[in-house]
Amino acid sequence: MAVALHTARTLRLSVFVLLAIAGLFYVKWYPYYGRAFVAAAHHSIGHSILMGDEASAPAPSWSAALGYALAYGKAIWQAMLLGLVLGSGIQALLPVNWVQRVLGSRGFGGVLAGGLLAMPGMMCTCCAAPVVVGLRQHQAAPGAAIAFWLGNTVLNPATLVFTGFVLGWHWTVLRILLGVPMVFGLGYLANRITSPGPSLAGGSLPMEPEPRSTTEVGKRWARIFGRMTLRLIPEYVVIVLLLGAIRAWMFPHIGPAIGNQWFWIAGFALAGMLFVIPTAGEVPIVQAMLALGMGGGPAAALLMTLPPVSLPSLAMLGRSFPARTLVVMAAAVFGCGLLGGALASLLGMR
Repeated sequence: MAVALHTARTLRLSVFVLLAIAGLFYVKWYPYYGRAFVAAAHHSIGHSILMGDEASAPAPSWSAALGYALAYGKAIWQAMLLGLVLGSGIQALLPVNWVQRVLGSRGFGGVLAGGLLAMPGMMCTCCAAPVVVGLRQHQAAPGAAIAFWLGNTVLNPATLVFTGFVLGWHWTVLRILLGVPMVFGLGYLANRITSPGPSLAGGSLPMEPEPRSTTEVGKRWARIFGRMTLRLIPEYVVIVLLLGAIRAWMFPHIGPAIGNQWFWIAGFALAGMLFVIPTAGEVPIVQAMLALGMGGGPAAALLMTLPPVSLPSLAMLGRSFPARTLVVMAAAVFGCGLLGGALASLLGMR
């Protein structure tokens, strides 16, 4: 009996690992490999999704909302689907004690493991959110889950390479110098401020008996996938539409008038922390704004705050962490944006 259970668990783990590798290769690794050569040759990876080639985003309207949602959805739908598959697969395929063994520690070791496991994922903050939900449901420590969530974007190797080729390697160095303490420091902080207890802030779902057959595994996986999709996607779509509609209010007309004054750095740090973009979307956004004459301080603030969190991803994780933890994480990311803007201004970065 014990041998059969071990074999079944090993098979489920193998399926999950193969699915993760195949999915990430198709959605992330192979496309980004090709894009790196484009970035090196042309010093560009495309137009700014925020405002295209214009100096301003379109005025708030239903058209602006739908236009951004469609452009954003086209960029991320495959990664979001993969995130939902992996997030539900964690719960359907992996025993709880396996996740606890790797990511359950509330010490720095768990935080380190979460951040390092994030780096091959290279997902945007919203696409990583379903995986974080799955990890938390399977008793991953808050710090490990936060490090995984932030590490997907901030320490994304492809984005760091794109940043170097498109903006200059001094921008990559700034991102790394601030990004490493952001990911691992905020993970450690999350463990300190989140009290031990149920994984989900809204009450942990009861643990189902471990499936014993392939049919049971399939049914459980489909049930969890459907439940996650229905819970996460509707609110996500609504917030993306709202942000797309009002982005002209969040990002004013870009030009030399937006310099390195503290209020511009703070304003763009806040807007970047709330707004939602696809993976590496911050690179062409910052490139376009710098070309229009914006100061390096606000640009650095955006580089640090656009990727890690967003209003939609915070909403998606609302049941996986206490509200206090998410508010502190968002405020700390905003603080990193302020620091990045101040350093870029001090160093005269362009």
